[in-house]
Amino acid sequence: MKNSSNRRMRTGKKAQRNRKIVIVTAAVSGVLIVLLAGMLIWLFGGNSVTEQEAGTLEEEAQEASVAEQVSDNDKDAEDINPDTIDSIVKGGVSVTEALKKRPETVEMTPENTAEFANIESCQIVDSSKIELIVKSEGIPKSDDKYYYLFEEATYEDGISETREPIAKIYKSDDTSFKIDLKKGTAESRLFSKFQVAVKLNEQYVGISHAKYISNPGACAGYSFGGVPHRSIKGILPDPLRIGDLQDLGCQYATYNIPLSHILVSSGGIPYTYGGVTYHFNSQIMTNYDTLFTRLNHMGIDVAAIILNNASTSAFPEITHPSARSGSTAPYYMFNATDESGVKALAAIGSFLANRYSGSGHGNVSMWIIANEVNARKEYNYMSHVDVGTYTAAYTRAFRVFYNAIKGENAQAKVYIPLDQRWTYNTDKTGDYDAKDVLDLFASSIREYGNIDWGLASHPYSFPNGNTAFWNASKYVTHSVSTPCITMENIEVLTNYMTQESMRDTSGNVRSIILSEVGYSSTSGEALQAAAFAYAYVKMEKNGYIDALMLSRQTDAGDEIAALGLALGLQTTGGQHKQIYDVFKYIDTDRRNDVISFAYDVVGKTF
Repeated sequence: MKNSSNRRMRTGKKAQRNRKIVIVTAAVSGVLIVLLAGMLIWLFGGNSVTEQEAGTLEEEAQEASVAEQVSDNDKDAEDINPDTIDSIVKGGVSVTEALKKRPETVEMTPENTAEFANIESCQIVDSSKIELIVKSEGIPKSDDKYYYLFEEATYEDGISETREPIAKIYKSDDTSFKIDLKKGTAESRLFSKFQVAVKLNEQYVGISHAKYISNPGACAGYSFGGVPHRSIKGILPDPLRIGDLQDLGCQYATYNIPLSHILVSSGGIPYTYGGVTYHFNSQIMTNYDTLFTRLNHMGIDVAAIILNNASTSAFPEITHPSARSGSTAPYYMFNATDESGVKALAAIGSFLANRYSGSGHGNVSMWIIANEVNARKEYNYMSHVDVGTYTAAYTRAFRVFYNAIKGENAQAKVYIPLDQRWTYNTDKTGDYDAKDVLDLFASSIREYGNIDWGLASHPYSFPNGNTAFWNASKYVTHSVSTPCITMENIEVLTNYMTQESMRDTSGNVRSIILSEVGYSSTSGEALQAAAFAYAYVKMEKNGYIDALMLSRQTDAGDEIAALGLALGLQTTGGQHKQIYDVFKYIDTDRRNDVISFAYDVVGKTF
C-alpha cells in the first residue's frame, strides 16, 4: 500500500510538472512563431513574410497561449506566475509591432537605383572618424540584408569590379556608417569620396551619389581666420616697398606662390604626407616667412595665390596630363587625375597651410587656387575640351586643395578665381564664360558634398585699359546676361551669389573678394584716381564684398610694355601718383577731402 501510495504521489507530481511545461511551452512556442517570422523578414529584407502574415502569426500565438491556460483547470498549475506568461507574450507582441513599423521593402528600378539612398551627411567626428548618415524611402530588395560602403579616389567614378567594400551594415531607411579617417597616412581618407551599394545578382551596385567629407576643418590643428579690419582695403604689394603699406593703411595683401619657386627634387625642407616625402626650397620658404610675418605685424591679412608654373619635366605629377605640352601660358591646370597627382596637391596644400596658420612662420588666412581659371588659354592651360570636362578637372583639384588646407587650418578660406568675362567668350576653341564655370563648379560641389568655398573675382574694366568704366558700353549691362562684370555692374555678380543654390553650408552668402582690380594711369593720373575712388565707394556700399586687392602698389614695367597698363599707386621709380593719397585716406575721416575732385571726373556724386 505504501509503495502504491508513493507511486501515485510521484505520478501526480510528474503530471503537475508536465502541465506546467505544457503551459509554458505553449506560450513560448507562440512567441517563437512570431520571432521566426521576424527573423525571416529581417534576414530577407521583407521578401518572405508579409506584414499581414506577421500579424496573423501574432494572433495565432496569443490564441494558443490563452487557450492552453483556460483548458487546464488544475489548481496545481496556479503556482506558475501569470506575470511570466504575460511577459513572454508581450515580448512577442512588441517584436511583431516593431516588425510592422519596419519600412516597406522596395523593388529598385533602372530609374531609381543610382540614387535610391542619400548620404545626407559625410563628416569628421571626434577628429579621427568619419560618420556617414544614410537615408532612403524604404529598404531596397537585394541579395542580402546589408548596405555596403565603398571608398573611391578623387579621380574615380563609380565602383570598380575589383574594389571591395570597406564596411557593411544592416539595411534600414535611416542608418549610419562610422569609419577611420586615417589622416596623414598613406591610406588617408581625407580626399576620398564614398558611395553606398547593395549586392544584386552577386554584384555590388551603387545606390547613392558619392559624397566627400564636408567638414575637413574638424581634424585641423590650427584655427586662424585672420585679424580684425577697419575696411576692405588691400593691395598687391611691391616686395621692395613693403614698409609703405603701413603708411597706406592696408588691411589685406595678395601674394603669388608659384610652385616652381618652392619645390625642389631633393634637400631643402622635407615634408612627408600620405606616405610620400616632398621637398621645399628652404631659402624661398624663409623669404615667404619673412614677408608674411612682416605683413602680419602691420595688421595685414594675406591672401596667397597658389600657381602651377612647375616644370613638367621636373614635377610632371602636379600638372594635368592634358596640360603638359603645347602652350605658352604661364600657368597650367592642376592634376587630380591619378594617385600621384592627388597626393602631390594634398601635400602642397597641407604643407603651406600648416606652415602659415600659427606655426611661427607668418599667417595666411585666404588661399586662392590658380588664376582666372575660366581663361584657359592665358592663365590655366589644358587642351581644349567642353566646359563641363574642363570645370570638372579644376573642381577635383580644388577639392583636394580645400580639404588639405582646411585639414590644417579650420578657419582658412579657399577661393576659386574668375575674370570679368561673364558671358563674353563666344570662341568655341578658346576660353570659357566665367558664369558657365561658376555654375558648373557650384553644382558639382553641391552634388558631391557642399563646402564653404569662396569667390575671388577680377572685375577689371573691359577692355582693361578702359579706365572710365562708368561710360556706357554694350559689354556692360545690369542684366544677368551681361557680357562682362566690372565695377559699374558689380551688383550683378553679388546678386547672383545670393541665390540659394550659391549659398554656403549655413545658408549664408559666400565670401566674395575682389582679389584683382585696377585702373591704368595711361590716360591720366586724375582719371585713374577718380576711377579707384568711385569703384571703392561702390564696393563698400555693396555690402557683400569682404576685401579688395588693388593691382598694384608699383607699376610693372613689363605690363606697361606689353599691355600699356600702368596700374600702380606709384611709378616704377617710386614716384607717388595722384591715386596714392586717395588710396591712403579713402577709409579714414579724410575721405571727402581726397575724393571730391572725382565727382566732376565721373560726372556724379557717389
